[in-house]
Amino acid sequence: MPGSWSPSNLPFLTEDNHSIESPRKNRYNCLSWAAGSKRKWWSPIKPYFWPPEAPREATIEAFVRAFETLGYAVCADGSLELGIEKLAIFARTDPAGNLVATHAARQLPNGRWTSKLGPLEDIEHLRPEDVNGPTYGAPLRYMSRVK
Repeated sequence: MPGSWSPSNLPFLTEDNHSIESPRKNRYNCLSWAAGSKRKWWSPIKPYFWPPEAPREATIEAFVRAFETLGYAVCADGSLELGIEKLAIFARTDPAGNLVATHAARQLPNGRWTSKLGPLEDIEHLRPEDVNGPTYGAPLRYMSRVK
């Protein structure tokens, strides 16, 4: 079953590398989903929730700081490690040439990844790079914490 996203926005998602895990929901987004919450939309843009310790800006550094408030620390990569939960933070270059943080995906205990696609579906995908494309860019930073 195809998702409700445009294939041109997520060109690397195929029938073989992902599954849809929930219907569309507008209550939470990728950042809150990666943080383990389905209760509120996370965004550095007001009026949405954002950890007060993190700058309200769409930068990789601000996203890193937001997840540090949950016990995550920057790590080398997204390889599976027993007892460790990992995140991938995505960014893309905007038309002005600025790097903009756009998305976060969380690694599952089986090594696959889970993403909430904005107000669209939650998906499970094989690798972080499966959601690369014009919407999210690519994973540029990984973070980890002990479960």
